Amino acid sequence: MMMTVFRNPDKDRAKELYATFVKTLGERMPLSAVSGIGDDGQGGTSAADAQRQEASVVALSGDYILQISVYPIGRRADDALLGPLTHVARVAIGNVSKTSERFGNCEWLTAADADGFLDNSTLMVQRTGAGSCMMFDREGNTMAVALIAISRDTVISMMKRTDPCQHVAIPELGSEAFGEHSCTKGNAVNIYVWKNGRQASILFAPVKPHPESGSVAHLKAVAGRVYGKL
Repeated sequence: MMMTVFRNPDKDRAKELYATFVKTLGERMPLSAVSGIGDDGQGGTSAADAQRQEASVVALSGDYILQISVYPIGRRADDALLGPLTHVARVAIGNVSKTSERFGNCEWLTAADADGFLDNSTLMVQRTGAGSCMMFDREGNTMAVALIAISRDTVISMMKRTDPCQHVAIPELGSEAFGEHSCTKGNAVNIYVWKNGRQASILFAPVKPHPESGSVAHLKAVAGRVYGKL
């Protein structure tokens, strides 16, 4: 399970970014409205034959966006899973103001990391919590880093999974490092690195097809800097 909270400079910007989140999630699964979660909420589950099962809820509340996802192993992501997840989202949206986010700087990403990925003239850097950061531009192109505590055995099992993306090992960032690119749905590129019991996900998610969507070569430099801080 993974939950992420994003705070935006104002409500209008939050609505713009929320629309991007809904569009990106909708590329992976059919969505339907979820009531009682902030100003608006959408939730859904992946198709029964999807190689990577997922249940997710994304919600907008004022200038906050919350996304919570579960990736089950050995079972389907269905309504029986989406129901409890929706309840968790309702509870979490009431606590978003307690997060430790700030704008302008972050310990995991810097504005220089956006070169070649985001529009530097409209760049916003946000610390979304002690273990997560994101940068985005006005079009909604996003780069994010999220850290979780996870065992090496679980990481190895993640490396072996099959999903609609091309996988590539990145041994220069450790034997547990790998990347995902050229996904059949969406334009995201993701690199995972692990050290000292923590895994960092370094994600680049453009709203439209991007030259960097088909390779992890450029994103490896950003991942290397994150890996060095773990």
